Amino acid sequence: MSATGYALLGFVTWTLLLLIWMEILRTHLVVSGRVLANGFAPDNAGLSPFLQRLARAHANCIEGLPIFGGLMALAMMSSRASITDPLAYWFLGARLVQSAIHLTSTSPTAVKARFSAFALQMAIGLYWAIKLLI
Repeated sequence: MSATGYALLGFVTWTLLLLIWMEILRTHLVVSGRVLANGFAPDNAGLSPFLQRLARAHANCIEGLPIFGGLMALAMMSSRASITDPLAYWFLGARLVQSAIHLTSTSPTAVKARFSAFALQMAIGLYWAIKLLI
């Protein structure tokens, strides 16, 4: 598998792990009687700030997967992974950093760092899109 394939697998796996983590915490709240099974908002509103950030970090991955994952999949399906391979791990690293910062802090410095990680992903995605179009 190419670097692009591994990075895409990493992106999907990270998204899945965030979902599993969120559902383990939600299940604990239901089993302990603190929240009704039908008492969850999609963004975890009304729950701990951490659970709200976890839901948002997962949603960020879901929102980015069709765009960035689509570019990586297109590159692999068209046998042009040589375009995406050099930056695939940089993309995945930036995604992991973005999520980790999202989970750990909402300070102004952290928000700026989180945006920087996202901006790197956008720049890589735009570069990939342009190269795949040419």
